[in-house]
Amino acid sequence: MFHLRLPGRLPSEADYQAAAQRLQAEGQPGDAVLLFPWWAERARIFVPPAMPVYGYLGSDTDDLSAHPRVWVLGQPELPRSDEAGFLKAFLPGRRAVGEASRHGTLTLTPYENGLHRPRRFTATDAYAKARVYLEQPDGTRRDCPFDGKVHRCPGPAHLYVAPEWHEIRYEPRRCLWMHAPGGKQRLVAELDGVPGGLGLRLEGGIIFEHAFPKDARLSTTHLGVEDVTAGTGLLSLAIPPGMEGVQKAEARLPEGGPRTVKIWVQADNADRRQVCLDVLAVEQQVGVRG
Repeated sequence: MFHLRLPGRLPSEADYQAAAQRLQAEGQPGDAVLLFPWWAERARIFVPPAMPVYGYLGSDTDDLSAHPRVWVLGQPELPRSDEAGFLKAFLPGRRAVGEASRHGTLTLTPYENGLHRPRRFTATDAYAKARVYLEQPDGTRRDCPFDGKVHRCPGPAHLYVAPEWHEIRYEPRRCLWMHAPGGKQRLVAELDGVPGGLGLRLEGGIIFEHAFPKDARLSTTHLGVEDVTAGTGLLSLAIPPGMEGVQKAEARLPEGGPRTVKIWVQADNADRRQVCLDVLAVEQQVGVRG
């Protein structure tokens, strides 16, 4: 019975194209599309290329804080879509700001994202101007020269810094690849121009299946951010073996002019410590307008 009823609940190509036309006509810079249910992946190929599309296990609860508006592209008639459960997870901090339209079995609704936090700085965007090096506990350094694409360090081929797309517990993220070098040395990226008076966020994790094993031989991975001028620590994360998902830490930067920060990664045993991270300076949540 399930398979007999399924074809009548699936959108046609014309339905997808009609939804895409609305997105193209009414989309604004910074908009994103959220798929409901998250596994209804075929819609991706019709969404205008400039619009990021989110749909993965757990995306219903993602704050999508990079985006001021979120378009929900839904298929509520699919078996086990659980529209009530989706709305319970998605709606807090959001409100519809336009009419819902229906295109066959597709629904499309724009929402104001009150969880939006405007970015003033991201390490992934600024990485080309970073100073990258391997740092020993006594302070000695080995530079990782920039070749126009990546900062490549002496040693194994995986020791470099560059933005890449990776999956951290089902979530695709564009983040800085910074594999722990092993031992007490740290892989470091120094970045200038981080504005004061904002929230500074460190987000990162171990990619793919490498996070899951809890083998006693594996090491806790340490991530940190320091204020170079003041010589003080700002943020830190410890990711033990078996800890999956994106880990986050945040602190408010003091008021004042731009500063230089030092982002670093360290793990005693580098095996399966494939770190991808980002550091962002963000404003407070915009909230939902009345």
